[in-house]
Amino acid sequence: MSYDPQKHHRRSLRLKGYDYSKAGAYFITICTYNLQTLFGEIIDGKMQLNQLGEVVAEEWERSAQMRQEIELDYSVIMPNHLHGIVIINNVGANGHFVPQHETPLHGHFVPQHETPLRMKPRSISSLMAGFKSAVTKRINRIPYHGEQLTTPVPVWQRNYYEHIIRNETSLNQLRQYIIENPLKWEIDQLHPNNPSKW
Repeated sequence: MSYDPQKHHRRSLRLKGYDYSKAGAYFITICTYNLQTLFGEIIDGKMQLNQLGEVVAEEWERSAQMRQEIELDYSVIMPNHLHGIVIINNVGANGHFVPQHETPLHGHFVPQHETPLRMKPRSISSLMAGFKSAVTKRINRIPYHGEQLTTPVPVWQRNYYEHIIRNETSLNQLRQYIIENPLKWEIDQLHPNNPSKW
């Protein structure tokens, strides 16, 4: 099933009063524009990155190198999306996870708009905007069928989805989900042939 902008549109929401720049761990999902399979393919349960997927992998790692406050945990690049666990330090002086209790968690992804007026430095929105911009610029410099693109093409959907990780149990469950994601691609809700809530 192909992407339907009317059916798959999601309202932009934020957790009221939550400071997205404070220390904590977040499960992030970023989807390609119109859920196009741009980054490679799943073969025998393993993701095989193409040239565009390699760009995504390089820029994801570079994101942490450029930002002292960011630590990247488990992640996986899929044909049309990326899942990653991002930790904003200080997560704990002794290296242990610090759970967040300040706001209610509704158990779903929270789409975010990357509007400059709302973006705080050292925040998830700042990280996402920088990462997505860097990937888009690099991909648009790659010749398409031997020719350089004259008009930039979109790579990412405007929003991304985040889930605040509250405790060690949730963290480990999400790590396992990331590990198993390529094995379950055929039934993944983001697979182009499957009905999607996204």
